[in-house]
Amino acid sequence: MSRATAAAELLQTAASTAPRPSTRRQLRPVTAPAPRRRPKLVYALVALGGAALIGAAQIGLSLAITNDSFVLADLTSQQRELNLQTSALQDDLAGISSPQLVATKASELGMVVAGSASYLRLSDSAVIGANTGAAWKSTVDPKGSGAVHNALLDRAASEKAAADDGAAAPGTQAPNLPPPITDGIPSPTTR
Repeated sequence: MSRATAAAELLQTAASTAPRPSTRRQLRPVTAPAPRRRPKLVYALVALGGAALIGAAQIGLSLAITNDSFVLADLTSQQRELNLQTSALQDDLAGISSPQLVATKASELGMVVAGSASYLRLSDSAVIGANTGAAWKSTVDPKGSGAVHNALLDRAASEKAAADDGAAAPGTQAPNLPPPITDGIPSPTTR
């Protein structure tokens, strides 16, 4: 035999005499079932409480944002109304402060346009200039043919006349007007 064959035989005999690991499972009887661990109740309650807290916070934030949008819409509506009132008051002020109205009121009070100006010197109480009053009739006629038409004055006069007529006739009622449009298309109010 050669050395290679002798070595191969030696390996085969060594492998057959070596203890083999058992391929069979060893069975043993179960004496008692293993005790199940109880879930920790505290952990479950903390998890449910946290989820409920997160949900409540989301609902609260949603309600706060919704409420703020309603407040913003209400303030926008009020701002629009105040802007309209400001515009109307500025128109009234422009009509009241117009030169035509000032001249008309001065004429009604009997004021006339004076001739040359007179000045009073305070150091010695002397009058410098024409020392006469305006005894003549004014040539300025605010309601005459040369007057410029002012629609603001005509509207104010017609509103004043309408208010005087309404106060004189208490039996008359204001016409039934539709509600003012404050924000978009008017809609019926529901309860």
